[in-house]
Amino acid sequence: MATLTREEKRKRRHLRVRQKIKGTPERPRVCITKSRRHLYVQVLDDVSSEKGSISLIQLTTNTQEFKKSGRKSFRNIEYAKILGKKTGELLKKKGITKIAFDRSGYIYHGIVKALADSIREQGIEF
Repeated sequence: MATLTREEKRKRRHLRVRQKIKGTPERPRVCITKSRRHLYVQVLDDVSSEKGSISLIQLTTNTQEFKKSGRKSFRNIEYAKILGKKTGELLKKKGITKIAFDRSGYIYHGIVKALADSIREQGIEF
């Protein structure tokens, strides 16, 4: 049996978690994705559409607003907190107070924990 890479292990964890978590209109799923340089957050409703998930909110650090700082990488705790704060504010505007947090197989520490904590600070429950 071949050894699994780090990414393959993460994808297996993600599939295992996704069997249990479903986003609904009342309690959408907040999914985080990390690339080498950027962070991405989506708020998804998995139930309403027959074809798959409906994206309610999409946020990323890959925008001109963040790039004005002159940095090359935005994949850190500082930007995770900013992104989480914006996510929480947009969720409140849409009238959503409860979410299901999908960490996408990433370990719950560092960037993922900072993002989740900043969403909670905005009054969102999960």
